[in-house]
Amino acid sequence: MSESAIHFSISFKEPQAHYAEIEMLIPHVESDHIDLKMPVWTPGSYLVREYSRHIEHLYATSANGKLACEKTSKNTWRVAAGKNAGPIHVFYRIYGFEVSVRTNFIDADHAFISPAATFLYIDGLSHQPCQVTVHLPEQWASISTGLPKLPTASNTYYADNFDTLFDSPLEIGNQDIWHFEAAGVQHEFAMVGGGSYNKQQLTSDLVKIIEQETAIWGENPNSNYVFITHNYNAGSGGLEHLNSTVLAASRNAYKIDAAYKNFLSLAAHEYFHLWNVKRLRPKALGPFNYDAENYTAGLWIMEGFTAYYDNLIIRRCGFYSVKEYLNALANEFNLVYNRAGHRVQSAAQASFDTWIKQYRPDENSINSSISYYNKGAMLAVALDTHIIARTQGKLRLDDVLREAYNTFYKKEGRGFEEDEFRRLAERVTGVDLGEIFDAAHNTVELDYNRFFREVGFELIDLNQDSQELSLGIRIVEQDGRLFIKNVERSSGAWDAGLNVNDELIAINGNRLDSAGKELDFALAQGQYEDIVDLLIARDGRIRTIHTPLRYCRKQLWSIQPRIDATEQQKERGRIWLSVVES
Repeated sequence: MSESAIHFSISFKEPQAHYAEIEMLIPHVESDHIDLKMPVWTPGSYLVREYSRHIEHLYATSANGKLACEKTSKNTWRVAAGKNAGPIHVFYRIYGFEVSVRTNFIDADHAFISPAATFLYIDGLSHQPCQVTVHLPEQWASISTGLPKLPTASNTYYADNFDTLFDSPLEIGNQDIWHFEAAGVQHEFAMVGGGSYNKQQLTSDLVKIIEQETAIWGENPNSNYVFITHNYNAGSGGLEHLNSTVLAASRNAYKIDAAYKNFLSLAAHEYFHLWNVKRLRPKALGPFNYDAENYTAGLWIMEGFTAYYDNLIIRRCGFYSVKEYLNALANEFNLVYNRAGHRVQSAAQASFDTWIKQYRPDENSINSSISYYNKGAMLAVALDTHIIARTQGKLRLDDVLREAYNTFYKKEGRGFEEDEFRRLAERVTGVDLGEIFDAAHNTVELDYNRFFREVGFELIDLNQDSQELSLGIRIVEQDGRLFIKNVERSSGAWDAGLNVNDELIAINGNRLDSAGKELDFALAQGQYEDIVDLLIARDGRIRTIHTPLRYCRKQLWSIQPRIDATEQQKERGRIWLSVVES
């Protein structure tokens, strides 16, 4: 390692109180002062999280004693160093007690360290190499991280720069660790919090997933990879990193078939990001500005395509039957089309606005936004099936991704613009894909059945002929009382003026019980556009809202084989959904 490397030491004097102590050693300073900064967000999770709010008691010293240190912005500390200063030591504590895959969590049992929420960097010098030494409390025995270990020092790891450091979380404690090889790469699995998992089965299934994904991309760019899984009573979610991932799962769900397959899909999703996001990426996603938002309209490609492939990989491995896979894919359509927001926000807009919407849902989000995960998966299946059909099964979306990876990442070493990605896709396949790419930028829906029919399937709304009535509200029960949680745009409740947080007391003069049975009865006995009288309490005041009944607009999509599909279409469908031998 370079002598200019910045060295961090992390220790845990009071883990039970959720604190870690950080020492930052800066070997040499060439200016009168340095600005130390903490990222406000972490790569892969597009929200400004203000990590610096958890720093306490920051001070700096040199051989001459304590140095003047002034906080100049929410995440910046200016240290008066003096030119050609010798080593400078910076000390601070961090608090971590938020359960997520993107934030620090420290307690008596273990510590999960998110580097962007932990380590300071010198403004303008994020390219510097760095080292991290972990001082293990006597009750902890293990460290799991994608960072390579420094052979000359105990429990010390290094990174070539801060981009790598910030993308390499650490799990510290007594996690259950095992190792395996897949696609020529050494893998470590670290389980935290116990669970009903079967190591042998899980390893065998992960090997299949890893080898399927490596085959798509043509190579596995890592020499090692680490899965860190936090098991909770109820948990979900994941976050990708350069050569590791952090997953959250329910500890007792591994023996439940559907839940276990969902976990495999999550692992497939985050591992797919090893290529798609971490290497193949839009220009905005690296090098990063850790001070502010990094905007791109292309997350529908990065996250949406990955959301399409995660379940498709599970099908290719043979873990999903065709029916199970099609049900999982149809759910993407249900999640989009059952939000009125799909008429308001496009996939590209959802991508760009992720910083203010995706991670900050509110009571009106269903009416104003969609997820670029779900909508991107819909667009991806349109691309995949269309390419398969137009090339008679010789090419598919896999071939586009592999060429994009080779071109933009390997050959040119840069991120791409969306129009470049589109042109490459059309060059590789010889297929006009403009309609699908354009659909990502507007709210006019594609006729997805045009693409499904090409491979022998059709998308059907099983509720299309339903005469079920609805107010257009979602209610929740709290302490035996019913409250409105959401109001659907253009529903009867919306037009009548019912509000979120209104307490429902009675309907048509009948008191509502906590199960809402009288409400169900009124809906079952009513007619379209009947007016019902809802007695509500709003901010402690009683009023009656006259509300029309409308047809329920909930859609239930299913993807089914077409009875009249031609043999050619059926063959394309077999190519699309085939199990692939690894």
